[in-house]
Amino acid sequence: MPLLVASFGWPVLDRIRIGSTFAISPHGLGIAIGFLVGGWLLGKLGPPRGISPEQVNAIIFWSLVGAIVGSRLFYVIAHYSEFRNVGEMVAIWRGGISLLGGIAGAVLVNLPRLRAWGHRFFQVADPTVICLTLGIAIGRIGDLVIGDHLGKPTSWLLAWTYHGGTLAPPFACANGLCSAQLQGGHVETIQRSGAQLIDVHGTVIAMGAGVHQTAMYDMASAWLLFALLWTLSKRRRREGILTLTFGLWYGSARIVEDSLRIDKRFGPFTGSQWTALAVAISSAGLLIWWAVHPRAPGDDFEGSASGEDSISTEPEATAP
Repeated sequence: MPLLVASFGWPVLDRIRIGSTFAISPHGLGIAIGFLVGGWLLGKLGPPRGISPEQVNAIIFWSLVGAIVGSRLFYVIAHYSEFRNVGEMVAIWRGGISLLGGIAGAVLVNLPRLRAWGHRFFQVADPTVICLTLGIAIGRIGDLVIGDHLGKPTSWLLAWTYHGGTLAPPFACANGLCSAQLQGGHVETIQRSGAQLIDVHGTVIAMGAGVHQTAMYDMASAWLLFALLWTLSKRRRREGILTLTFGLWYGSARIVEDSLRIDKRFGPFTGSQWTALAVAISSAGLLIWWAVHPRAPGDDFEGSASGEDSISTEPEATAP
């Protein structure tokens, strides 16, 4: 096995058990806390932009509905061949969701409401992406607790090593050895001494002190992006800058992160990578277009709803 030069790890915890019959998934708990904190922040950032508290509450509720449906739907589409019937497709409690699908579902389900209220898309999307990024950063903590989103074997500085416990599916653990059947017939094994990736012929094609922990990469990226968006929001800017910055950053990050995992591919990319690529290119293209073409009089700016150059987290009365 490879020499352990630099790595880190912890015993994973698949359930928080209360008594002998009740258990809570740290994964679901992390998502719930992230969603609640993000919703709370939207309640602070929405009113200064002309989004009433009642509208904020409606957006949060329907975002939850859209995220649940979208996250499962996108996963089922990308892994359709793995399901035997409709019952398995709707069994979201068995695992299998797509974060990007959840975001898409939340956006689509709220579009009719924004139109009915007379709100501009970026007027609502700009404060929302700040809250979404914070929610992602917090929610990923649950992924780390259960050992989810593990990537290929590696021995680099941030290699994640197994220290015991039951890893999240598709891994199965017994006697200190965890293994998973991955796409293309690959098998990945993880134990305290290191990790291996074995192809369909039984040949070891990669090995390392541990594996890439892509959930950790995504969490670190989200915290940095949140700091950037929060800083950008402190000055008056054209509506859409924050949303497009989110799309470019997070889309690019997911393309890199997902390349470190073995998942079902459609050509060179996974379904998530294709989605992230489309979002990143679209966001970059519009940002470049705006940079080249000066803003015309009447363009909407951040902060116009509150009449301030900076964004306060305290609700303010909207301008008549």
